[in-house]
Amino acid sequence: MQSLMDRVNNSYSGLSKRQKLIAEYIINHYDKAAYLTASKLGETVGVSESTVVRFAVEIGYDGYPELQKAMQEMIRDKLTSVQRIDVAHDRIDSDDILTSVLNQDIKLIKKTIEENNSESFERSVDYIINAHKIYIFAVKSSFALARFLGYYFELIFGNVKIIETTSKSEMYEQLFRTGENDVMIGISFPRYSSSTMEAMEFAASQGAKVIAITDSQTSPVTKISDCVLIAKSDMASVVDSLAAPLSLINALIVATVSRKRDEVTQTFRQLENIWDRYNIYLKNGEKGSGDE
Repeated sequence: MQSLMDRVNNSYSGLSKRQKLIAEYIINHYDKAAYLTASKLGETVGVSESTVVRFAVEIGYDGYPELQKAMQEMIRDKLTSVQRIDVAHDRIDSDDILTSVLNQDIKLIKKTIEENNSESFERSVDYIINAHKIYIFAVKSSFALARFLGYYFELIFGNVKIIETTSKSEMYEQLFRTGENDVMIGISFPRYSSSTMEAMEFAASQGAKVIAITDSQTSPVTKISDCVLIAKSDMASVVDSLAAPLSLINALIVATVSRKRDEVTQTFRQLENIWDRYNIYLKNGEKGSGDE
């Protein structure tokens, strides 16, 4: 597929004067253009909304939404933290940040529903249930997802290893026993981590099944994965929106519990007895030791 910039450059000489203004703005300010509506982009450049739409078609897209998607995919793994703050300022209603951010998360979950493949999801569940050992790898903000998934999988399966290290040497030391009966779950969202890519490549080279949880089929980790689970993510200022990835992970956990219902029921019956015996949770009407 032609990249966005290739399309713009290849079509430039045949564009009208007004369309060239759009092309130049995208080339120089694609980080801001990616999150503007067609009307807002036209207003920014000084052309009509219809000119923006015609420009998108002229350079080979079906319409402006497809062009906008291409711009967003191009920049997701390229924006610095400072650029994220600038873009978020233009996108988010500063008078009602709570509503703006929650609505953005709702849209991302809806997109996740539209783009996921049930066959890939079910195959992932099969690999996980039948795995001798489950390895989970993620870094940066995605590590919170790895910890959440690992916590529940450890309760359900008892054969889980969360790779928790910033050292490449230790990463390989924790992965060198992976084999063809194992599963590696790699979680990677923009800005994509080279360490996650390397961990997944190593597990694949050892014969393990590799499951990617990522934001797009164009994500670099999809090339080395047996199953790809898409969860749409976006930036909200310097932080990543992880609402949709967490929902996807919830679905994975629920699906494994459903498949192993009898075993999981027995496991949690034992856990409930332990929790009761050692007063892990407060009972109704009780106060904690620090309460008066």
